[in-house]
Amino acid sequence: MAMKRLPAAWFLLFAVGSVQADIYKYVAPDGRVYYTDEPKKGFDYRLIIRTRPKTYNHDLKYLSANKSKFNDLIAKAAAKHQMDPKLLHAVIQAESAYNPNAVSSAGAVGLMQLMPDTARRYGVSDRRDAEQNVDGGTRYLKDLLAMFNSNLKLAVAGYNAGEGAVMKYNYTIPPYPETQNYVQHVMSLYGKG
Repeated sequence: MAMKRLPAAWFLLFAVGSVQADIYKYVAPDGRVYYTDEPKKGFDYRLIIRTRPKTYNHDLKYLSANKSKFNDLIAKAAAKHQMDPKLLHAVIQAESAYNPNAVSSAGAVGLMQLMPDTARRYGVSDRRDAEQNVDGGTRYLKDLLAMFNSNLKLAVAGYNAGEGAVMKYNYTIPPYPETQNYVQHVMSLYGKG
């Protein structure tokens, strides 16, 4: 897709619909705003909507069995890092529907959808290995909670959009529709326990 300037109303309509590609935003030096699913190299694009893994909807029908399969692993990571296992379950369900082989179009992999940089940061050598993936994702979420003074919504927003985006918007949930929806979704799942 060529770089196009799209009307804001179209973008908002598209953003709340069924997104089939990652969407990036670029603000040109003259103030024009561009949205694309194919960012050009050399431009400062920001990911604002991340596509769920391609298998996400398919995996929902196996959610209960997959949740049971990884329950002990999640409990172990929660105990090891002093985290609430219900929160980990909420993030995993939102990220991958408990599919350890889930891959997003942005390159996030596994149960907790770790990006390559995050995996390296937490010593995860194999993002497809469920134990490494959950351990790395749990440590990242714990660090986000510490970074944002135990503000759960900001930590969850940081998990989705990156901690830099939360800081950029003065320690608030970034104004990205995907991130705002993600935070609501995770909080809803977490509340269900």
